[in-house]
Parts: sequence; C-alpha cells; structure tokens
Amino acid sequence: MAESIKIDRAQLLLYDAAVTRLVDIALQEDIGIGDLTTEALVPLEQQAEATIVANASGVICGLPIAQLVFRQLGELVRWETFVSDGDRVQSGQTVAAMQGSAHLLLMGERTALNFLQRMSGVATLTRQFVEAVRGTSAVILDTRKTIPGWRLLDKYATAIGGAQNHRLRLDDMILIKENHTAIAGGIAPAVQRARAYAERYQIPVVVEVQSLSELQEVLSIGGVDRILLDNFSVEQVQEAVRLTAGRLPLEVSGGITLSTVRAYAETGVQYISVGALTHSASALDLSMEIVPLR
Repeated sequence: MAESIKIDRAQLLLYDAAVTRLVDIALQEDIGIGDLTTEALVPLEQQAEATIVANASGVICGLPIAQLVFRQLGELVRWETFVSDGDRVQSGQTVAAMQGSAHLLLMGERTALNFLQRMSGVATLTRQFVEAVRGTSAVILDTRKTIPGWRLLDKYATAIGGAQNHRLRLDDMILIKENHTAIAGGIAPAVQRARAYAERYQIPVVVEVQSLSELQEVLSIGGVDRILLDNFSVEQVQEAVRLTAGRLPLEVSGGITLSTVRAYAETGVQYISVGALTHSASALDLSMEIVPLR
C-alpha cells in the first residue's frame, strides 16, 4: 500500500452524511429499476474480478468514494488498492483491484468511475497550481465554484491536490464582495455592520476590493481580517503588497491561470484563490476491466 499524504481534515469531509446521499442518488440515477443488460446476460451467481487502470498520468483521488459505491450496492465486493489518494499515477498503472459478484461490479462500474475521474481531475489540476507556486509564500485556495451537491467532494479533491480549503459555506465567514458593498451603500458602512455581526459569531471578516483606492479605504477603516484583491494585474498586486506592508494578509483572485499564477505568487501575497480548480478541471481518464472467475 502506498504511503498517504497527511489529509486528516480533508478526510473528515467524506464522513458527512451528504456524501452517502450523493452516492445513493448517483446509483439510482444510473441503475433505475435495474441493470437490464447484466440481468439478461450474466448468471446471478457469477463471480468476477476487476481492475481500475489509469489511462493518463495524474493525481488519484476518490478511492474511498469508489469503494462506498460498491458498499451501497452490497457487501459482496472485496477491494485492494495499490495507491492512495494523493499519489501520482502513470498511464497504464493499476490503481485498484476487486473481486466479487459480477452483477455488483457491472452495476457499480460507471458510477464508481465517474466519481474517481472527476475527483482525480480536480486533484490533478490543483497539484499543478500548487507546484507552480512552490518556493513562494503563497497558498493556493479553492472557491465555492463547485458542482451543486458535490461541494464536499470537490473540496476534498482540492485538499488532496495540496490546496487549502476556502470557506465551505456562506456561514463560515463574512466575505464582503462588490454586490454587498453596492447594496450596503459603500465599503465603510459594510465593514462597520460586518464587524458587529462577526463579533457575535466569532467569525472572520474578509473584504473584496476592486482598486487600489478601495484597498487604501479598507486599510484606513481597519477591523477586517483579510483583504481580497479582485481582478488585479500583477503590477497592481505588487503595489497593494507595498501599501499593505504586512498589516493584513492579502488574497488575490480573478482569472488566474497556470501561466500567470507564479507571477502573482512572487508579489508576496499570502493567498491565491482559483475557481478553475473545480469549475474547469478535466476528468482523469480511468477505466475498469472486468473478467469472469471460473
């Protein structure tokens, strides 16, 4: 068994009841009233073995969810994994092997692969961003731009890839964005109201700014925990770092790509949030090969 990276906090996401509900929904969506092809062609007592193989290189993620798929179908499949979530795999490498009911293996094949491919794709893209800023002080963050219903799994996958999780839900922090300040009548009244509210719930206050002048306004007001620089150029971020002079941590977001993330990291910002980790990741190509046992 390959050695796993330390992801204790991320693993807690997989124990949420919402994950089991999601797996059940996915199985019902795929199976309907039954796997008619398997029922027609395969004897109920038929046993089989299966292997999951990587058809491309990347970071594997979602093995516990793939196993959960088969547990939800029945306790008749035995698993052996050859890698752990967070390990890099190469094309042609065997990821896991199973033995058990051919009916269950065939019924769960597509659903298990769908989870594995999506989660591995997110982890792979995240690892690329994390490696791109290696050696700087910047931390890659994910966002809430996740597939509806998949929030916990997408956040788990980015953590496996090496990013830190931003807020999971709207109740994790106060994040004052452009639309909030427009409705509140400006940054100053928004921050003032947020501070009183945050003290009651003991949660951090983060403020998004659209320009250097708005940054200076927030610095003069004070009372926030972090400032988010939205759609700033690299040069503007450099100036923001100079103006802030370490008084508050800075986060940068907005259209940051693999080709630009290093330049942003080298400005000295503490955090870089990247929506593409979850809204634009390509699935990692994996397949399952099933053969009968005589």
